[in-house]
Amino acid sequence: MKVPLLDLKPQLAALRPQILEAVTRVIDSTGYILGPEVTGLERKIAQYCGTGYGLGLSSGTDALLAALMSLEIGQGDLVLTTPYTFFATMGTILRVGAQPLFVDIEPESFNIDPDQVAEALATDRNNGRRIKAIIPVHLYGQCADMRRITTLATEYSIPVIEDAAQAIGAECPYEEKGAVTWRRAGSMGLCGCFSFFPSKNLGGIGDGGMLTTSDRHFAEVVQSTRNHGAEPKYYHSRVGGNFRLDPIQAAVLSVKLEYLDSWHAARRRNASRYRKLFRDAGLVGNAVALPQAVYADVPCADQHNHHIYNQFVILVPERDKLRQYLQEHGVGCEIYYPLCLHQQECLGPEQYKRQSFPVAQQAAASSLALPIFPELVDEQLVYVVETIREFYQAR
Repeated sequence: MKVPLLDLKPQLAALRPQILEAVTRVIDSTGYILGPEVTGLERKIAQYCGTGYGLGLSSGTDALLAALMSLEIGQGDLVLTTPYTFFATMGTILRVGAQPLFVDIEPESFNIDPDQVAEALATDRNNGRRIKAIIPVHLYGQCADMRRITTLATEYSIPVIEDAAQAIGAECPYEEKGAVTWRRAGSMGLCGCFSFFPSKNLGGIGDGGMLTTSDRHFAEVVQSTRNHGAEPKYYHSRVGGNFRLDPIQAAVLSVKLEYLDSWHAARRRNASRYRKLFRDAGLVGNAVALPQAVYADVPCADQHNHHIYNQFVILVPERDKLRQYLQEHGVGCEIYYPLCLHQQECLGPEQYKRQSFPVAQQAAASSLALPIFPELVDEQLVYVVETIREFYQAR
């Protein structure tokens, strides 16, 4: 049996007529830069995320970059973030001339540890306050502990840029005016940055991104930044870039957005089925550590997207050998991520090489992502778990 890590063909088949109609509409309009398709998607995403504004951008990476540039973060500044995520989180920090300041992650969620965030902020205050922003990453489709992170950020007057590239629609409990409510990724910090890379839960037919915010002034600055810093046209009060979202991508994403919550629900069903299969196979606690949905036990969690499972990531011994075995038996799988950011060669300075983040490094050494896309059928899920069971039985 073949079980790909991701198969977009079933989704495309179901939506093909709507997508072709949307793309044709853009082509026939001859309006190929920004325009009503982009503003329409911006409005829909802002409403979906619970923010006042949405700004379409050319990628999730450029959303992060535009946020940092709009905050005028640069040479000599520090940005507090996680060492366990995709390279773009760190790459954009380096591109504006700032430096990443890493703290370790929580073992339960793979997200940045708020206790260590608190420690880093206190140390920074004593050292002269060089931390200019915090970038928590909502990894694999589950929000970081934003209640604590935003409380700390408010105390230290530091903006929070949510890297929500993998988490559109993910929700977490959040305290407002003494009451706990549920908020969506991208609505809790100063801004949220999303990716529409084709493999994401909401994916385009190419690159695309979005920045959400409820700060009107910041939205206006980002709007200028994404268009070479022009405001008005041909008058440049700042240096920006060409970070505009293409209207063809916006049109396709508007079609797909209508189905997003049903795809989230299918991913959660697949995750639930995986959990039962792994338990029944006797693998949990022996060979396999399953991903934890840290907000699943919060009251009313079943009514919210507490985890959207952009990835279903297990921790296993002999990870590389298991990966090879699965691939040989037709099961797609991937390592997100095999090397922590502080270990990347491009950083150069030995100060990063000497740093140690044991939780993140253990995750990098033992994590493996399994197929979780919505269109998987039960027979495929059974085959994945059975193949993993066979691997460890033979050891």
